[in-house]
Amino acid sequence: MNAIERVEAAKQGSLEAFNELVLEYQDLIYQHTYALLGNREGAEDAAQEAFLRAYRSLGSFRGGSFRVWLLRIATNVCYDEMRRWKRMEWLPLSVKGEDSEDMDEPSWLVDTQPLPEESCEQNELRKMLQRQVAALPVKYRTVIELVDMLELDYAEAAQVLNVPIGTIKSRLARAHMQLRGQLNGAPAVMPAALSASPC
Repeated sequence: MNAIERVEAAKQGSLEAFNELVLEYQDLIYQHTYALLGNREGAEDAAQEAFLRAYRSLGSFRGGSFRVWLLRIATNVCYDEMRRWKRMEWLPLSVKGEDSEDMDEPSWLVDTQPLPEESCEQNELRKMLQRQVAALPVKYRTVIELVDMLELDYAEAAQVLNVPIGTIKSRLARAHMQLRGQLNGAPAVMPAALSASPC
């Protein structure tokens, strides 16, 4: 079965067909949620929630690109999560140790996950670009992720975000401008460097 046939079968109640769709799109959705949320656990939870919402909403899928429809759900899940973060009380960045002195590296700030990209020659550039993208306002970060990294065309990105194509073009231009300003003479934004796979 192709994707359209699997979607139709899933709409008719085939859990097997839906599971095949999950297998087909899980990497894409995880990559997207990770790019928006910036942490592994949150991205995994958001991807799972996106598939749950998609399963519950299959009846509302009226055709077109299932990938775009799924990305739109995943984007909304991430936005919901970011709104929840804003309502939470944040831990202070300056943490006192037992002796009431500021701790240089509190344990909850240290990223203990090893990065497989460590051995790549372009690792530093890629990490710098990723940091700069992560620092962008979410509306710019999202459009960079959709167009530059996932390689959606403007029309597909507009469908995901439910905005006009002109808004996508404008946000992308502003995002690139902000990145160029932040990088201060570093090489121009290269989507391939942002999404390059480990060596």
